[in-house]
Amino acid sequence: MHGAQRLGVDTAPLLQRARIPPLLLGDDRARFSPEQFTRLVRALHRATGDEFLGLGSARSRPGTFAMMCYASLGCPDLGTALERGARFYRLFPGGPHLTLEHGGDGEAVFGIHGRLRTHQESQIVAEWLMLIWHRFAGWLIGRRIPLLWTRFAHPAPPHADEYEQLFDCTPYFGGDRTAAGFDPRWLSAPLIQDEASLQALLRRAPAGLLGRSEYGTTVAQQVRHTLAGGLRTGGGPGGRRPGRLPDLREVAARLAVSPATLRRRLDEDGTSFQRLKDQVRRDAAIGGLRATGEPIEELAVRLGFSEGAAFHRAFRRWTGMTPGAYRLAYGHTGARNMPGET
Repeated sequence: MHGAQRLGVDTAPLLQRARIPPLLLGDDRARFSPEQFTRLVRALHRATGDEFLGLGSARSRPGTFAMMCYASLGCPDLGTALERGARFYRLFPGGPHLTLEHGGDGEAVFGIHGRLRTHQESQIVAEWLMLIWHRFAGWLIGRRIPLLWTRFAHPAPPHADEYEQLFDCTPYFGGDRTAAGFDPRWLSAPLIQDEASLQALLRRAPAGLLGRSEYGTTVAQQVRHTLAGGLRTGGGPGGRRPGRLPDLREVAARLAVSPATLRRRLDEDGTSFQRLKDQVRRDAAIGGLRATGEPIEELAVRLGFSEGAAFHRAFRRWTGMTPGAYRLAYGHTGARNMPGET
């Protein structure tokens, strides 16, 4: 939002169009839905006339990214497509200097150079470029490309623990540039997309690239998907059936591995079964409070909590607020809270 404000754009109508309560911007623990985020970014694109939202050292005219996609689409393999895309952006003065190199340990390295941090918040431009490049590369070949590491040219932000979920690997901060390493064998993968599928992707942008695709998911993503599915089948809003969160043994059986193997693979992903379970419950709780009128006591039961007090303690640990206070500030109004809670 700061880039648009520097350009003199009144951002209040943009938040209203995206259906985002302004108070959410002041809460670092708040969460937006993918639909809200997509509406906000599209509104900012139109208002700023800049795909970098006024945060880069130079304006990126609307349509630049789409033309880069079309330029890369006819390449025989992913490596050639990434090289062409990087050359495309280097044509623009002040634009990001993208490179595809071979690292010293035999991995391929995609790097972002140049003066992107004209303001403190401008680090998000490099983060988005890396995230969108990774999603776009996987979309081109129809596979999710596992990253070996990511490194960012800025200190660790307060939300640094979220980067692992975004990039599915351990992040490092304070480097000389923003870059990511991956297995070079992916560079020879053939492209499977055409102009029709690209047009469909661009119509859904940025959600189609910033969101998570189901192809080639990591073990951690598969576990999250299984746990979230258990909550959905446990009972819908208004019902009082407990959420059915599968335990570690059940999830391992669904993924055709032993519990010990699943623990080891999650550890290799830098996470744990308990941590993923907490994340799924947290996201479902925030979504329920924000988007529905489901009474808080029933929401607690649906999420699998044995008592309301346990849900109250967990939600306060996740967000620093009680469920009732969170709903009052950011969410659906007119719902019944827990007894004694505001």
